[in-house]
Amino acid sequence: MHRTERFVVVEKPSGVLSVPGIGPEKADCVVSRLHAAFYRGNADSAPLALGQLIVHRLDMDTSGLMVVALDADAQRDLSMQFEERRPEKRYVALVAGLVRDDEGTITLPMRLDVDNRPMQIIDHEQGRAATTHFRVLSREIDRTRIEFRPVTGRTHQIRVHACYGLGHSILGDPLYNGAPAERLMLHASYLSFLSPGGAARLEFNSPAPF
Repeated sequence: MHRTERFVVVEKPSGVLSVPGIGPEKADCVVSRLHAAFYRGNADSAPLALGQLIVHRLDMDTSGLMVVALDADAQRDLSMQFEERRPEKRYVALVAGLVRDDEGTITLPMRLDVDNRPMQIIDHEQGRAATTHFRVLSREIDRTRIEFRPVTGRTHQIRVHACYGLGHSILGDPLYNGAPAERLMLHASYLSFLSPGGAARLEFNSPAPF
C-alpha cells in the first residue's frame, strides 16, 4: 500500500469487492478495509468520507492496483482524470489457447445484458464504444499471457474483449466461457496518473501473482 495525504494506492486481492455490496455478507471490501487500517479509535485519524471517495473500481475477482482519494478535492481531480481517460492502466491476463497475433486493438461496443445481469454483451447498435489494446507477453504451452491496455473503462471490458474479440477467454472466468482455474487470471499490474493538484505523473507496478 502506498499512502499520501491525498490518496492511497492499494493492491486489491481477488475475491474482494471494491465497495460494499447489498447485505452484511458483502460488507468486506476495499473501502471497509481502508477504514479499519486508518481508524485508530480517534475519528480525526480516519480519512473524511472515505466511502464516497472511490475513484474507480475493479471487478471482485480481478486483483491489482486501485487508487482511492482521501479528500473531496483529490476525488474530483482523480475522477476527472479517469473521465478524460488520462490515467494509464495495464492488466496481465492468462487466456486459454495460443493467441495468433502478437499485438493488436479490439474495438467492440458493449452494453449490459439486462436479462442476464451482470453479464455484458456485444451490441453494434446500442452498445457503448469500447477499445482495448493487447500485446502477447508469452505463449505457455496451452495458454497465452497477455498485457491488456484498456482505453475505455466499460464493465467487464477486458473479459468481454478477450472472449469475443480475441476468441480466447480468460482462465477462471465462468461468465465468459473461461476454463476452470483457481481464480480469475486477471490482474491490474500498472497504474499511472497525475498527482492531485499537481503536474507530476506517478507510476505504480504490481507483478501478477500467477
